[in-house]
Amino acid sequence: MDARLQFIPIMIVGFGAALCLTPLTRQIAMRLGVTAAPNQRNIHQRHVPLMGGAAIYIAFVLSVLLFSPPDHLRELGAIVAGASLLALVGYLDDRRHLSPRIRLSAMTLSAILAVLAGIQIRLFNNLLIDIPLTLFWIVALINAVNWIDNMDGLAAGTAAIASGFFLILALSQGQILVSMLAAAIFGSTFGFLIYNFNPSSTFMGDMGAYTLGFVLAILAIKLKFAAQPLNVTWMVPVFVLALPVLDINLAIATRLLERRPLMLAAKDHVSHRIMDLGATQRQTLALLYLFSVVFGLVALAVSQADVPDALALGGVFLLALLGIFCLLMILRQRSQGQTG
Repeated sequence: MDARLQFIPIMIVGFGAALCLTPLTRQIAMRLGVTAAPNQRNIHQRHVPLMGGAAIYIAFVLSVLLFSPPDHLRELGAIVAGASLLALVGYLDDRRHLSPRIRLSAMTLSAILAVLAGIQIRLFNNLLIDIPLTLFWIVALINAVNWIDNMDGLAAGTAAIASGFFLILALSQGQILVSMLAAAIFGSTFGFLIYNFNPSSTFMGDMGAYTLGFVLAILAIKLKFAAQPLNVTWMVPVFVLALPVLDINLAIATRLLERRPLMLAAKDHVSHRIMDLGATQRQTLALLYLFSVVFGLVALAVSQADVPDALALGGVFLLALLGIFCLLMILRQRSQGQTG
Protein backbone atom coordinates (compact mmCIF):
# COMPACT_ATOMS: atom_id res chain seq x y z
CA MET A 1 0.00 0.00 0.00
CA ASP A 2 1.16 3.52 -0.80
CA ALA A 3 2.53 4.94 2.49
CA ARG A 4 0.46 8.08 1.95
CA LEU A 5 -2.73 6.00 2.05
CA GLN A 6 -1.95 4.19 5.30
CA PHE A 7 -3.95 6.81 7.16
CA ILE A 8 -7.17 5.22 5.84
CA PRO A 9 -6.92 1.85 7.68
CA ILE A 10 -5.52 3.63 10.74
CA MET A 11 -8.55 5.91 10.80
CA ILE A 12 -10.93 2.98 10.31
CA VAL A 13 -9.32 0.93 13.10
CA GLY A 14 -9.32 3.89 15.47
CA PHE A 15 -12.95 4.69 14.74
CA GLY A 16 -14.11 1.07 14.99
CA ALA A 17 -12.20 0.38 18.20
CA ALA A 18 -13.50 3.52 19.94
CA LEU A 19 -17.03 2.86 18.71
CA CYS A 20 -16.99 -0.68 20.12
CA LEU A 21 -15.05 0.03 23.32
CA THR A 22 -16.90 3.12 24.52
CA PRO A 23 -20.06 1.25 25.65
CA LEU A 24 -17.81 -1.23 27.48
CA THR A 25 -15.89 1.51 29.29
CA ARG A 26 -19.21 3.12 30.20
CA GLN A 27 -20.35 -0.08 31.93
CA ILE A 28 -17.01 -0.48 33.72
CA ALA A 29 -17.15 3.12 34.94
CA MET A 30 -20.62 2.59 36.36
CA ARG A 31 -19.55 -0.57 38.20
CA LEU A 32 -16.43 1.09 39.61
CA GLY A 33 -18.27 4.28 40.48
CA VAL A 34 -16.02 6.42 38.28
CA THR A 35 -18.53 9.12 37.38
CA ALA A 36 -18.53 12.88 36.92
CA ALA A 37 -20.64 14.77 39.42
CA PRO A 38 -21.95 18.27 38.59
CA ASN A 39 -19.30 20.84 39.58
CA GLN A 40 -18.13 24.43 39.09
CA ARG A 41 -16.72 23.79 35.61
CA ASN A 42 -19.10 21.35 33.92
CA ILE A 43 -22.62 22.09 32.72
CA HIS A 44 -24.22 18.66 33.16
CA GLN A 45 -26.74 18.15 35.99
CA ARG A 46 -26.34 14.41 36.63
CA HIS A 47 -23.66 11.80 37.31
CA VAL A 48 -22.13 10.60 34.02
CA PRO A 49 -19.72 7.64 33.45
CA LEU A 50 -16.18 8.97 33.21
CA MET A 51 -14.01 6.36 31.48
CA GLY A 52 -14.64 7.09 27.80
CA GLY A 53 -11.01 8.19 27.65
CA ALA A 54 -9.99 4.54 28.02
CA ALA A 55 -11.70 3.80 24.70
CA ILE A 56 -9.94 6.75 23.04
CA TYR A 57 -6.56 5.72 24.46
CA ILE A 58 -6.86 2.03 23.52
CA ALA A 59 -8.21 2.83 20.04
CA PHE A 60 -5.37 5.30 19.44
CA VAL A 61 -2.60 2.96 20.64
CA LEU A 62 -4.06 -0.03 18.79
CA SER A 63 -4.36 1.81 15.48
CA VAL A 64 -0.84 3.23 15.79
CA LEU A 65 0.84 -0.03 16.78
CA LEU A 66 -0.85 -2.02 14.03
CA PHE A 67 0.57 0.27 11.36
CA SER A 68 3.83 1.45 12.94
CA PRO A 69 6.46 2.47 10.37
CA PRO A 70 9.75 0.80 11.35
CA ASP A 71 11.79 3.97 10.77
CA HIS A 72 9.88 5.88 13.47
CA LEU A 73 9.90 3.35 16.30
CA ARG A 74 11.87 5.56 18.72
CA GLU A 75 9.46 8.46 18.45
CA LEU A 76 6.41 6.20 18.45
CA GLY A 77 7.71 4.43 21.55
CA ALA A 78 8.05 7.74 23.38
CA ILE A 79 4.59 8.88 22.24
CA VAL A 80 2.91 5.64 23.32
CA ALA A 81 4.82 5.64 26.62
CA GLY A 82 3.89 9.27 27.33
CA ALA A 83 0.25 8.68 26.38
CA SER A 84 0.15 5.55 28.57
CA LEU A 85 1.54 7.40 31.57
CA LEU A 86 -1.00 10.19 31.13
CA ALA A 87 -3.88 7.75 30.63
CA LEU A 88 -2.97 6.01 33.90
CA VAL A 89 -2.62 9.28 35.82
CA GLY A 90 -5.84 10.54 34.25
CA TYR A 91 -7.70 7.44 35.40
CA LEU A 92 -6.35 7.83 38.94
CA ASP A 93 -7.28 11.50 38.90
CA ASP A 94 -10.82 10.73 37.73
CA ARG A 95 -11.17 8.19 40.52
CA ARG A 96 -9.22 9.72 43.42
CA HIS A 97 -8.67 13.41 42.49
CA LEU A 98 -4.88 13.66 42.51
CA SER A 99 -3.12 16.83 43.61
CA PRO A 100 -2.07 19.40 40.96
CA ARG A 101 1.57 18.65 41.79
CA ILE A 102 1.21 14.97 40.88
CA ARG A 103 -0.70 15.78 37.69
CA LEU A 104 1.82 18.38 36.55
CA SER A 105 4.72 16.05 37.37
CA ALA A 106 3.22 13.33 35.15
CA MET A 107 2.63 15.82 32.33
CA THR A 108 6.20 17.06 32.59
CA LEU A 109 7.59 13.51 32.59
CA SER A 110 5.62 12.66 29.45
CA ALA A 111 6.99 15.82 27.81
CA ILE A 112 10.54 14.83 28.82
CA LEU A 113 10.06 11.40 27.20
CA ALA A 114 9.11 13.15 23.97
CA VAL A 115 12.13 15.45 24.13
CA LEU A 116 14.48 12.54 24.78
CA ALA A 117 13.13 10.87 21.64
CA GLY A 118 14.04 13.96 19.61
CA ILE A 119 10.57 15.52 19.48
CA GLN A 120 11.46 19.16 20.07
CA ILE A 121 10.47 22.64 19.02
CA ARG A 122 13.31 24.13 16.99
CA LEU A 123 12.20 27.72 16.79
CA PHE A 124 15.37 29.40 18.04
CA ASN A 125 17.97 26.68 17.29
CA ASN A 126 19.13 26.99 20.89
CA LEU A 127 18.56 24.00 23.16
CA LEU A 128 18.50 26.19 26.27
CA ILE A 129 15.45 27.93 24.86
CA ASP A 130 13.85 25.30 22.63
CA ILE A 131 13.75 22.45 25.15
CA PRO A 132 12.01 24.46 27.93
CA LEU A 133 9.66 25.84 25.26
CA THR A 134 8.86 22.28 24.16
CA LEU A 135 8.14 21.16 27.73
CA PHE A 136 5.98 24.23 28.34
CA TRP A 137 4.02 23.73 25.10
CA ILE A 138 3.24 20.07 25.77
CA VAL A 139 2.21 20.61 29.40
CA ALA A 140 0.15 23.70 28.49
CA LEU A 141 -1.71 21.95 25.69
CA ILE A 142 -2.49 18.90 27.83
CA ASN A 143 -4.13 21.26 30.31
CA ALA A 144 -5.79 23.29 27.56
CA VAL A 145 -7.57 20.26 26.10
CA ASN A 146 -8.53 19.11 29.59
CA TRP A 147 -9.98 22.54 30.39
CA ILE A 148 -12.21 22.65 27.28
CA ASP A 149 -13.69 19.30 28.29
CA ASN A 150 -16.52 21.13 30.04
CA MET A 151 -19.57 20.37 27.89
CA ASP A 152 -20.85 17.48 25.79
CA GLY A 153 -18.80 16.91 22.65
CA LEU A 154 -16.53 19.94 22.96
CA ALA A 155 -13.10 18.42 23.69
CA ALA A 156 -13.63 15.36 21.49
CA GLY A 157 -15.05 17.40 18.61
CA THR A 158 -12.31 20.00 18.84
CA ALA A 159 -9.66 17.26 18.85
CA ALA A 160 -11.30 15.59 15.84
CA ILE A 161 -11.36 18.86 13.88
CA ALA A 162 -7.77 19.72 14.82
CA SER A 163 -6.45 16.24 13.99
CA GLY A 164 -8.33 16.36 10.68
CA PHE A 165 -6.53 19.56 9.72
CA PHE A 166 -3.20 18.18 10.95
CA LEU A 167 -3.81 15.16 8.71
CA ILE A 168 -4.46 17.34 5.65
CA LEU A 169 -1.42 19.51 6.39
CA ALA A 170 0.87 16.53 6.99
CA LEU A 171 -0.26 14.78 3.80
CA SER A 172 0.42 17.96 1.83
CA GLN A 173 4.02 17.81 3.10
CA GLY A 174 4.47 14.05 2.76
CA GLN A 175 4.95 13.58 6.52
CA ILE A 176 4.02 9.96 7.13
CA LEU A 177 4.39 9.82 10.93
CA VAL A 178 2.35 12.96 11.53
CA SER A 179 -0.30 11.74 9.08
CA MET A 180 -0.59 8.41 10.89
CA LEU A 181 -0.82 9.95 14.35
CA ALA A 182 -3.40 12.49 13.18
CA ALA A 183 -5.46 9.76 11.49
CA ALA A 184 -5.38 7.66 14.66
CA ILE A 185 -6.60 10.57 16.80
CA PHE A 186 -9.25 11.54 14.25
CA GLY A 187 -10.69 8.03 14.07
CA SER A 188 -10.56 7.46 17.83
CA THR A 189 -12.20 10.77 18.76
CA PHE A 190 -14.87 10.46 16.07
CA GLY A 191 -15.78 6.96 17.26
CA PHE A 192 -16.08 8.20 20.83
CA LEU A 193 -17.98 11.32 19.76
CA ILE A 194 -20.94 9.16 18.69
CA TYR A 195 -21.67 8.70 22.41
CA ASN A 196 -20.52 12.12 23.55
CA PHE A 197 -22.88 14.48 21.75
CA ASN A 198 -25.49 16.27 23.82
CA PRO A 199 -27.08 14.63 25.70
CA SER A 200 -23.90 12.66 26.37
CA SER A 201 -24.03 9.12 27.75
CA THR A 202 -20.35 9.13 28.73
CA PHE A 203 -17.43 11.53 29.25
CA MET A 204 -13.78 11.03 28.32
CA GLY A 205 -12.51 12.26 31.70
CA ASP A 206 -8.93 13.27 32.34
CA MET A 207 -7.80 9.93 30.93
CA GLY A 208 -8.95 10.97 27.47
CA ALA A 209 -8.24 14.69 27.70
CA TYR A 210 -4.63 14.18 28.83
CA THR A 211 -4.00 11.68 26.02
CA LEU A 212 -5.53 13.92 23.36
CA GLY A 213 -3.70 17.03 24.57
CA PHE A 214 -0.37 15.20 24.58
CA VAL A 215 -0.71 13.80 21.06
CA LEU A 216 -2.05 17.07 19.61
CA ALA A 217 0.93 18.89 21.12
CA ILE A 218 3.25 16.34 19.48
CA LEU A 219 1.52 16.80 16.11
CA ALA A 220 2.00 20.57 16.36
CA ILE A 221 5.71 20.10 17.06
CA LYS A 222 6.32 17.47 14.37
CA LEU A 223 4.50 19.30 11.57
CA LYS A 224 7.09 20.81 9.24
CA PHE A 225 6.97 22.78 5.99
CA ALA A 226 9.86 22.58 3.55
CA ALA A 227 8.94 25.67 1.52
CA GLN A 228 7.98 28.04 4.34
CA PRO A 229 10.21 29.82 6.90
CA LEU A 230 9.70 29.40 10.64
CA ASN A 231 8.43 32.96 11.06
CA VAL A 232 5.38 31.79 9.08
CA THR A 233 4.94 28.14 10.01
CA TRP A 234 4.83 28.65 13.80
CA MET A 235 1.39 30.19 13.29
CA VAL A 236 -0.06 27.11 11.57
CA PRO A 237 -0.43 24.83 14.64
CA VAL A 238 -1.57 27.81 16.73
CA PHE A 239 -4.46 28.37 14.32
CA VAL A 240 -5.30 24.65 14.15
CA LEU A 241 -5.47 24.63 17.96
CA ALA A 242 -6.97 28.11 18.26
CA LEU A 243 -9.82 27.14 20.59
CA PRO A 244 -7.81 25.39 23.34
CA VAL A 245 -5.08 28.07 23.05
CA LEU A 246 -7.65 30.86 23.42
CA ASP A 247 -9.54 29.11 26.20
CA ILE A 248 -6.59 28.39 28.49
CA ASN A 249 -5.26 31.94 28.15
CA LEU A 250 -8.73 33.33 28.83
CA ALA A 251 -9.21 31.18 31.93
CA ILE A 252 -5.76 31.97 33.33
CA ALA A 253 -6.12 35.71 32.76
CA THR A 254 -9.56 35.69 34.38
CA ARG A 255 -8.39 33.76 37.43
CA LEU A 256 -5.38 36.02 37.88
CA LEU A 257 -7.53 39.15 37.65
CA GLU A 258 -10.12 37.72 40.03
CA ARG A 259 -7.41 36.39 42.36
CA ARG A 260 -8.59 32.80 42.26
CA PRO A 261 -6.42 29.62 42.19
CA LEU A 262 -5.35 28.73 38.66
CA MET A 263 -6.10 25.03 39.03
CA LEU A 264 -9.53 25.44 40.65
CA ALA A 265 -12.33 24.48 38.23
CA ALA A 266 -14.78 27.28 37.44
CA LYS A 267 -17.29 28.35 34.82
CA ASP A 268 -14.99 30.91 33.22
CA HIS A 269 -14.28 29.22 29.89
CA VAL A 270 -15.26 30.25 26.36
CA SER A 271 -18.22 27.85 26.30
CA HIS A 272 -19.61 29.22 29.57
CA ARG A 273 -19.41 32.82 28.36
CA ILE A 274 -21.26 32.02 25.15
CA MET A 275 -24.00 30.22 27.10
CA ASP A 276 -24.23 33.22 29.43
CA LEU A 277 -25.36 35.20 26.37
CA GLY A 278 -28.37 32.89 26.05
CA ALA A 279 -27.11 30.19 23.68
CA THR A 280 -28.06 26.56 24.24
CA GLN A 281 -25.47 23.80 24.60
CA ARG A 282 -25.94 22.67 21.01
CA GLN A 283 -25.78 26.22 19.66
CA THR A 284 -22.62 26.85 21.66
CA LEU A 285 -21.07 23.62 20.41
CA ALA A 286 -21.93 24.42 16.79
CA LEU A 287 -20.43 27.91 17.12
CA LEU A 288 -17.21 26.60 18.64
CA TYR A 289 -16.94 23.87 16.01
CA LEU A 290 -17.35 26.57 13.34
CA PHE A 291 -14.68 28.65 15.08
CA SER A 292 -12.26 25.69 14.98
CA VAL A 293 -13.00 24.97 11.31
CA VAL A 294 -12.50 28.61 10.29
CA PHE A 295 -9.14 28.82 12.01
CA GLY A 296 -8.18 25.43 10.60
CA LEU A 297 -8.88 26.78 7.11
CA VAL A 298 -6.78 29.84 7.94
CA ALA A 299 -3.94 27.48 8.93
CA LEU A 300 -4.22 25.76 5.54
CA ALA A 301 -4.19 29.11 3.73
CA VAL A 302 -1.15 30.33 5.69
CA SER A 303 0.74 27.11 4.94
CA GLN A 304 0.15 27.47 1.18
CA ALA A 305 0.47 31.23 0.65
CA ASP A 306 3.53 33.18 -0.39
CA VAL A 307 5.50 34.48 2.58
CA PRO A 308 4.25 38.12 2.45
CA ASP A 309 0.63 36.98 2.04
CA ALA A 310 1.03 34.34 4.75
CA LEU A 311 2.43 36.89 7.19
CA ALA A 312 -0.36 39.36 6.40
CA LEU A 313 -3.10 36.75 6.71
CA GLY A 314 -1.60 35.28 9.86
CA GLY A 315 -1.22 38.72 11.39
CA VAL A 316 -4.88 39.58 10.72
CA PHE A 317 -6.16 36.41 12.35
CA LEU A 318 -3.79 36.68 15.31
CA LEU A 319 -5.28 40.12 15.87
CA ALA A 320 -8.74 38.57 15.50
CA LEU A 321 -7.88 36.06 18.24
CA LEU A 322 -6.69 38.92 20.44
CA GLY A 323 -9.90 40.81 19.73
CA ILE A 324 -12.04 37.80 20.65
CA PHE A 325 -10.01 37.39 23.83
CA CYS A 326 -10.60 41.04 24.80
CA LEU A 327 -14.30 40.84 23.95
CA LEU A 328 -14.77 37.74 26.12
CA MET A 329 -12.90 39.41 28.98
CA ILE A 330 -15.16 42.48 28.72
CA LEU A 331 -18.28 40.30 28.69
CA ARG A 332 -17.02 38.58 31.84
CA GLN A 333 -16.41 41.90 33.59
CA ARG A 334 -19.89 43.15 32.72
CA SER A 335 -21.47 39.88 33.82
CA GLN A 336 -19.63 39.97 37.13
CA GLY A 337 -20.61 43.61 37.63
CA GLN A 338 -24.29 42.84 37.07
CA THR A 339 -24.28 39.85 39.46
CA GLY A 340 -22.28 41.76 42.03
